[in-house]
Amino acid sequence: MQNEEGQNVDLYIPRKCSATNRLITSKDHASVQMNIGHLDANGIFNNQFSTFALCGYIRAQGDADSGLDRLWQKKKTDIRHCLVP
Repeated sequence: MQNEEGQNVDLYIPRKCSATNRLITSKDHASVQMNIGHLDANGIFNNQFSTFALCGYIRAQGDADSGLDRLWQKKKTDIRHCLVP
């Protein structure tokens, strides 16, 4: 919820798993959130990053690596389409 000034006033804002779109509850202590940095053509970090959240269920099933790889491959192509004129 936001007030008239556009600031968030909720105490808890739930996250969703990037791989499955499941809600990550406050009691899911196995969940992780990662920021993956973007590199320029020379391999230097350009102060931009993509954030991915994975729920504990995906990690427990052993699908976190393949899910993160799939998400990053999709995001990488989206980034390249934005950079190419």
